[in-house]
Parts: sequence; structure tokens; C-alpha cells
Amino acid sequence: MVTVTEKAKDKILELRNEENRADEHHIRVGVVGGGCSGLMYNLEFDSEYKPTDMVFEDKGIKIVVDKKSILYLAGTTLDFSDGLNGKGFQFVNPNASRTCGCGESFAV
Repeated sequence: MVTVTEKAKDKILELRNEENRADEHHIRVGVVGGGCSGLMYNLEFDSEYKPTDMVFEDKGIKIVVDKKSILYLAGTTLDFSDGLNGKGFQFVNPNASRTCGCGESFAV
């Protein structure tokens, strides 16, 4: 399961509104190879579903994860920070054994 914090939920709704996306646009979270730690997070709006997608809903936000990525993302919380140390979405991933300084890549 993938969850979102209140701050992430608010930012997702704000971005969806700013980009004039309909309510059926969900958040697609995935993992791709790359980055300084070996794996990178991918986060985007999407309105399509694939047959092997897993769908979660938390705080009214639909989160879609492909079958391969759920192995890396199970138990992850999506957060949003707007503090001095950087602004953007952050993944709190209990499966990551190492993360890079930018927070965009990780290793298991």
C-alpha cells in the first residue's frame, strides 16, 4: 500500500487544479532504473489504468502503481515539503536501504 500525507494531498489537489486536470486523473507512482543510487521514483498524473496496475486510495487521492514497482514501494508514504532544505514531493520508503542526497533515487 502507498499512502499520502495531508501536505501531499493538498499539493496534489492544488496541482491538479492548476493544470486543469479532471478528478479522474490519479497519481501514478513508479520506480525506474537510474539515479546515483540505482533506482529512481517516477510521479505523474495519469488517467489510464493498465490491467496489472494496483490501485490504492488514501485521503481521497487515488494512487496507481504498476506491478513491478509495488515490490519497491510497499509501505511507502508520499509527503510534500516546502521547507528550506528543498521543495517538492518526498518518498518515505521503508524498503530503501540507501538514498541519495537529492532524495530522488534509492537502493534496496
